[in-house]
Formats: sequence, structure tokens, C-alpha cells
Amino acid sequence: MDIIEIIGFAAALCTTLSYVPQAIKTIKTKNTGDLSLVMYIILNMGIFCWLLYGFLIWSIPIIAANIITIMLTFTILMLKIKYK
Repeated sequence: MDIIEIIGFAAALCTTLSYVPQAIKTIKTKNTGDLSLVMYIILNMGIFCWLLYGFLIWSIPIIAANIITIMLTFTILMLKIKYK
């Protein structure tokens, strides 16, 4: 593994883990009032595009990070819609 992949994995880890506290809080409290529906729709579309891009260039850091991230942000989006 070269330094570029290490940086990619570090970036992926940081950005992916940043959604964990929000997902946990949203799941526990079911309170989504302060979350923007439009933001989470756009965010999920962007993450899906990053995931597709990762597959097209076969970049494991991009693929791994975005699979996990979309699971977290899509969960938040679904809860936002459910508990509107």
C-alpha cells in the first residue's frame, strides 16, 4: 500500500465516521426535526455518485467509504421521512 492509498483510507475513515454520531442519535431519539430533508436527499445522491465513480475507477477506499456512508446517511434520510 502506497502513501496515496493510505491518505485515501484515512480520508474515507474520517468522513465516514463523521456520520456515526448523527445516525446513532437519530435512531435512538427518533427526533429528526432539526435535520434538513433536502440536504440528506442531495447528500445521498452525491454519495451514490461517489460510489459509482469508485467502482468505475476501482478505488477500494472510495468504494468502502461510500458503501458504509450511504448506509448511514440513507438510514437517517429514511428516519427523517418516517418521523417528519
